[in-house]
Amino acid sequence: MFFDTHAHYDDKRFNDDRDELLCSMAEAGVTLILNSAGSYKSAEFSLTLADKYPFVFASTGVHPHDSKSMTDDTTAALEALLTHPKAVAVGEIGLDYHYDFSPRDVQRKRFREQLELARSAKKPVIIHERESTADTLDIIRDFRDLTGVFHCFSGSWETAKIILGMGWYLSFTGVVTYKNARKALEVIEKMPADRIMLETDCPYLSPEPVRGRRNSSLNLPYIAEKIAAVRGMSIEDVAALTMENGKRFFGIG
Repeated sequence: MFFDTHAHYDDKRFNDDRDELLCSMAEAGVTLILNSAGSYKSAEFSLTLADKYPFVFASTGVHPHDSKSMTDDTTAALEALLTHPKAVAVGEIGLDYHYDFSPRDVQRKRFREQLELARSAKKPVIIHERESTADTLDIIRDFRDLTGVFHCFSGSWETAKIILGMGWYLSFTGVVTYKNARKALEVIEKMPADRIMLETDCPYLSPEPVRGRRNSSLNLPYIAEKIAAVRGMSIEDVAALTMENGKRFFGIG
């Protein structure tokens, strides 16, 4: 049984078949999904999905791309959403210096504010980090009391050791099935078993052999298969391990 710890079923690419697809998950062995928000509107939709489907949980937060749209009112509204019983994390939040869709100083300001929000709400955080490793690590060092996960991790073992040393988690997508995934595979091989999680980041990052198509939680076995091969485990054991880790991280009973 699989736990997709990072999905985006609020994305418009699911508009035509969202209900049909989500209703097919249990039969395919996907028994938990965390729908990760990227904006306030996304967070609201994620909680609507969580209300409708018992196996769906949600995070609330504003992606660094949209940091420029945040106001103090947005932060207060997110705080209110976090009182929902199925709002189990703050995210995805962080820094993205690849696209710079929001000014970097604004990204850092809103990142810190949302980390403070997580601290106040006693929730874990889901981190988006792209080409901003040094600044991201500098900021999270001020929040060592939080628990977090770096989603879609593809960094070096040196960076992973810093994150893991804080007691945080790493989550892996279909990127691990790509030919250029050498660094991520090294991390998967070396990291502690109790800190690894599975995700699709759907509809993005479809794994091989379905790369280029819309992604969904139904593709988790391809990711688990790669992790199993690297760690010398069975797919079933990877599914069970990452289920246990995900439930512990998000505080799902």
